[in-house]
Amino acid sequence: SLASTAITCFTRGLDLRKETEDVLCPANCPLWQFYVFGDGVYASLSSVCGAAIHSGVITNAGGAVRIQTLPGQENYPAVNANGIQSQVLTRWASSFSVTRSKHTALEAVGRSVSTARPSTGKRPKKTLDKKAGNKDCKADIAFLLDGSYNIGQRRFNLQKNFVGKVAVMLGIGTEGPHVGVVQASEHPKIEFYLKNFTAAKEVLFAIKELGFRGGNSNTGKALKHTAQKFFSLENGARKGIPKIIVVFLDGWPSDDIEEAGIVAREFGVNVFIVSVAKPTTEELGMVQDIGFVEKAVCRNNGFFSYQMPTWFGTTKYVKPLVQKLCSHEQMLCSKTCYNSVNIGFLIDGSSSVGDSNFRLVLEFISNVAKAFEISDIGSKIAAVQFTYDQRTEFSFTDYTTKEKVLSAIRNIRYMSGGTATGDAISFTTRNVFGPMKDGPNKNFLIVLTDGQSYDDVRGPAAAAQKAGITIFSVGVAWAPLDDLKDMASEPRESHTFFTREFTGLEQMVPDVIRGICKDFLDSKQ
Repeated sequence: SLASTAITCFTRGLDLRKETEDVLCPANCPLWQFYVFGDGVYASLSSVCGAAIHSGVITNAGGAVRIQTLPGQENYPAVNANGIQSQVLTRWASSFSVTRSKHTALEAVGRSVSTARPSTGKRPKKTLDKKAGNKDCKADIAFLLDGSYNIGQRRFNLQKNFVGKVAVMLGIGTEGPHVGVVQASEHPKIEFYLKNFTAAKEVLFAIKELGFRGGNSNTGKALKHTAQKFFSLENGARKGIPKIIVVFLDGWPSDDIEEAGIVAREFGVNVFIVSVAKPTTEELGMVQDIGFVEKAVCRNNGFFSYQMPTWFGTTKYVKPLVQKLCSHEQMLCSKTCYNSVNIGFLIDGSSSVGDSNFRLVLEFISNVAKAFEISDIGSKIAAVQFTYDQRTEFSFTDYTTKEKVLSAIRNIRYMSGGTATGDAISFTTRNVFGPMKDGPNKNFLIVLTDGQSYDDVRGPAAAAQKAGITIFSVGVAWAPLDDLKDMASEPRESHTFFTREFTGLEQMVPDVIRGICKDFLDSKQ
């Protein structure tokens, strides 16, 4: 068609359905509300009009642009251009580029994309989808309402209306977001859990029925209680889906919120703070910790804090908040297999491997390590090389960035010698995994060997597994299958890998990563 579809300031690339689409951006979008990831090629999570302004195709006066869908990529860069700071994104499934539209906008009637779907003549089957909800927004969300005397009965009701609108726009459903509500006052009260309702209508009704409690705004206490108790499987939390707490705060908390923020992060919960009526200059003296917002949010990067001046006229704040809550990739505090594992590599340095094959082993290790989000609070990597002897190349706490880990792997020098795999497993369990045993991450050991061990591997492997370490064995060339199976965790078939040639290691990388992630998900509470 020759017509452009009018879209809103908040339409994202992934909201558009065609390979190439001509759209019309409105004028005067608030630049600070744009989320843009990348430069030139943008992750489809990005706002379309934001990307168009960022790339210089239009100004904030709006205009027609052409969007071209592109494949996903890794490492979208952060670049400041034309008043918009784009953000970094590690990986995303699809992208788009923006160019000037070739023709005039005929259809510039303020219809938003969602209503501008082409009509097929048949009435769409609505009933199925309504129950399922918005499948693109998988999240388990606790709304932590302010029920203190700070807010008072009247504003408490306005807060309920706002939360109701957010709940409706989220698209609650069996396969979409699930929500529950906790009220913070003197003592926290869980009003309803994730499992209680799966339809927006029921949730709305339950929110309307909430009674105002009054008392001090012990938000810290309520946040800690919610992080620890709300998201259990028996209360309806789902495996592998982001856990989110949206804290509503009128004014400021009357207790300490910093510790609660730490607990929430440890539990893998993403905390957002919506602050309303920030303390005035005169009031600041009464606030025990002025930095309460940045101490409680998941990350102090601007994404997790949200401000509304008052509880009146909040409708325009609903949609941007919903878009944040549905931005799966931005939930930096969620525990995923990529950011919550310790992977130790046990590397055979015996003389049968040889120099050039040893390089291929290191390349394999790098490629596995590269897939994970390595940081002081994320995943960690360690490496031990063994012959008859063992040498810790680096431990889990030595390097906390991916660059440093990869450079440490490149710098491992080949030892050359005998093969005592059993001893090496015991050494690694004790010295490398020992210090990590009470940490939050799940432990994995990948044993790489090309031959028969001179000692028993079965006992040391069983002891390692008993200590909570999952073992994958990767054998090359002359490594006997019995040894490999004896070392591997159950089910042994899926934890044992073998290749005749060292060059075959490269093909195993995705399977090993997938194996780690599967085990991680299966083990998750």
